[in-house]
Amino acid sequence: MKKPAITLFFITFSIILFGQGAPDWLDENFRNMRFPANVYLTGFAYRIVEKSITDETQQAKLDAQADLVKQVRLMLKSNTQSYNLAQSINGEYEELERYENLTSAEASAEIVGMKTETYFDQKSKLVYAFAYANKDELIGYYKNNLSMNINQIESFVKTAQDLEVNKEKAKARQQLESAKPLFSKVRYGQEMLMVLDNTTNPDYLLQSKTEQLYSTVVQLLAQLAQGIYIYVESNEELFGKGVDIVANNVKAELATNGCSFTDNAEQADFTLRLKVTTRSSDTYESLVFCYADAAIEFFDNHKQKVVYSDEIAQKGNSNSLEKAGRKAMEDVAKKIAEKLKKWIQ
Repeated sequence: MKKPAITLFFITFSIILFGQGAPDWLDENFRNMRFPANVYLTGFAYRIVEKSITDETQQAKLDAQADLVKQVRLMLKSNTQSYNLAQSINGEYEELERYENLTSAEASAEIVGMKTETYFDQKSKLVYAFAYANKDELIGYYKNNLSMNINQIESFVKTAQDLEVNKEKAKARQQLESAKPLFSKVRYGQEMLMVLDNTTNPDYLLQSKTEQLYSTVVQLLAQLAQGIYIYVESNEELFGKGVDIVANNVKAELATNGCSFTDNAEQADFTLRLKVTTRSSDTYESLVFCYADAAIEFFDNHKQKVVYSDEIAQKGNSNSLEKAGRKAMEDVAKKIAEKLKKWIQ
């Protein structure tokens, strides 16, 4: 009989404090009793309404939700078991996730089932907002989400392994690049389960399977990186004459770094686009000087983005205009190759 009496007390207190029709959750004691911290995540906020009730109500809702999310961020930051997933791939340090410095965007992701209620007090001209989410619902979501992401990674890895056997390295790398972002989602889900379900059980969190899959992805990427394929698109003019001087010289330079070249763009790891023109400069005694102007774009087909672009002007000289232009094009090819090597090593 004690519990109903206590509940009645809080309801009566809330009515006296906030007036007839005001929601019970306006009272902090009622919120703590009705939405205990071991069952719910909660957030509370209020704002003075000076102009638009609609705008201030919306902002109060966002403030309450941000207050709830702040609790999640603090719990994740205090989790001493956070770790980094990082690996050196192709000479670049790629960090898949860092949890020591969580951002609000990471912590606010997928707060499943969060509900928000509002109330406007005519007398005080204050609008209140209360946000809450059931921990059990969140735990169920992250357990299912963790399994789903692990299964998806396994699928990408299996497909990549099959493609590698069939010598389709470019497609295999594409599968692994698709798998990589999922590791950060897996780790975030594991962290959420740690703080929400108060568990560090490695089997429950699928930690061994995660580590095994991550190791497999890293090793496969390292193997595939040993045979990089490049597709070259070249538009070169030597004083109006179509040539492939720069493209051929760049290929020769990069071949020494283990690169191969393909005529099929779909099989390539990278696409190199070259546009080269020549222009005369000046003369000195029997020497003719001219420039090769090159525009370069190096596109990563797996990441689907340009990783390097530049414009280079290289001067060359010889005893004729054509020879000087050819010399400038050969020299600019060497510069281009040097610039590209760091992206393929």
